[in-house]
Amino acid sequence: MTQDQVKEPAHQIVYRRLRDMILCGEMEPGQAVTIQGLVAELDAGMTPVREAIRRLTSEHALEFKGNRRVGLPILSRTEIDQIAFARLALEPQLAEWAAEKATADDIAALEAIDSDLNRAIDRGDIQTYLIQNYHFHRTLYAVSQAETVMALADALWLRMGPSLRVMRGRFGTATLDDRHADAIAALKDGDTAGVATAIRLDIEQGFNQIRLSLKD
Repeated sequence: MTQDQVKEPAHQIVYRRLRDMILCGEMEPGQAVTIQGLVAELDAGMTPVREAIRRLTSEHALEFKGNRRVGLPILSRTEIDQIAFARLALEPQLAEWAAEKATADDIAALEAIDSDLNRAIDRGDIQTYLIQNYHFHRTLYAVSQAETVMALADALWLRMGPSLRVMRGRFGTATLDDRHADAIAALKDGDTAGVATAIRLDIEQGFNQIRLSLKD
């Protein structure tokens, strides 16, 4: 354990762990859990768990269900369309900014993440797929150094994590075009617009399948 980890407050550790559970689809839309159950699962005290829930509720990632339970919201078609609009407005621009700054080391890091993602696809490992998919986008956008816009994009990813898990659970891991490979190729060519286009197409195809997966 590093010195920074020792100093990290318990409520921040619990917040990050619960946030990761939501972001990576370990909880499904509409699923409710008790606060006491989260205390046991996270091996944490009641106070930091309540603080984490308060923060995630304010971020619209959780909602109170009553009887000391919280759950994940079920997004409406309108909400999904609004999130798609916002992500398509922010993330291609983040990708383009990142492409302007990307070094050979940055590209190598993205290739390594994409290799892990592809291995997860080959295994049908949905959980690892979701983790590496988020990690790829987050790593790319971090190169842009546009912290304010990245925070907005991160909040949108948090709201979509459970729906991504539903979509991948229905369609599996091997049904989408590899837009990450397209983005990496464009990065190597110095094609900033091509990187933005690859990310836009990646987001669009994901949302198209989310809409299909949420149909009655």
